[in-house]
Amino acid sequence: MKIRSRSPIRMDFAGGWTDVPPFSEREGGAVVNATINRYTYATLVPRSDQTIRIISADFDTFLEVRDFKQLEYDGNLDLIKAAIKVLGIEQGMDLYIRCDAPPGSGTGSSSSISVALIGLLNTLQKEKLSPHEIAKLGRVLEIQELHIAGGKQDYYASALGGINYLEFEDPAVSNSQLKVSDRTVAELEKHLVLCYTGKSRLSGNIISTVMDAYERGEDKTTRALFNLRRIAHEMKSALLTSDMKKFASLLDENWQNQKQLDDSTTNPQIEELFKTAYGAGAIGGKALGAGGGGCLLFYCDDNREHEVRKALKKSGAQIIDFNFEFQGLMTWDIKD
Repeated sequence: MKIRSRSPIRMDFAGGWTDVPPFSEREGGAVVNATINRYTYATLVPRSDQTIRIISADFDTFLEVRDFKQLEYDGNLDLIKAAIKVLGIEQGMDLYIRCDAPPGSGTGSSSSISVALIGLLNTLQKEKLSPHEIAKLGRVLEIQELHIAGGKQDYYASALGGINYLEFEDPAVSNSQLKVSDRTVAELEKHLVLCYTGKSRLSGNIISTVMDAYERGEDKTTRALFNLRRIAHEMKSALLTSDMKKFASLLDENWQNQKQLDDSTTNPQIEELFKTAYGAGAIGGKALGAGGGGCLLFYCDDNREHEVRKALKKSGAQIIDFNFEFQGLMTWDIKD
């Protein structure tokens, strides 16, 4: 028998960074994000011995240990090792992992991997976890176990799926799945263009820099964080009222405030791609995740998205086609 899991990646529309401590602890944060039909897939094949074999298609990496006690953090597939150790799994297994998103794309791919793995391994346990519990444990893997700086939004997006408005009053997280009309979903899918810059980035490095500036009380950074939280509130309203012009404007306002956080959130390549997209018909856009590379998202003027896609491809960006995904984590059995 084989057990599989699938969890979606996300795009963040507004409020990212406000889900990161210490800002989320002291001030409270708000984020609007949506999951798309690009996924992490994980497969578990139980073994009769204690051997653990991990095969990662994304990193073309293979690891084998005789039993779970030999799993040590060494920079090689540590996230997968952490999931096995934290959940206390002592079952021999073959694990196969694949994610549709490139690493460092700003789409929450590492969190999607965490959620998919926890959901998969939890099928071996008697006590089952809820989606919220899986999201919470996913953050434990990266933040507490591996000491990787970051926020909370990605885990909840991947576990829950859909278009979500998330509020953070640490340690509490509340979510409202936005009941966006079918017409609005179709308009978003038509007018949004998602592209990959080809440059990966390590979000933890940027996040640490920004939050250090916040803790020092730097006015520009602090003001930008409060603006990002406000923009998330307004983005929620724009989606619920189907105000697409406002949605596009808020994407742009969010990006301008992202850039106020730290110089590393953008670079000459990103600025050139924004110039290209806006010149071809984009009316709003932002870098996904922490910025500094990864993916960019643009909202295009009516019937101009094909021109934006063509211009970005000509500039060397990779267009990623997508639709929204309204289901979060899935697990299922396959009988040979």
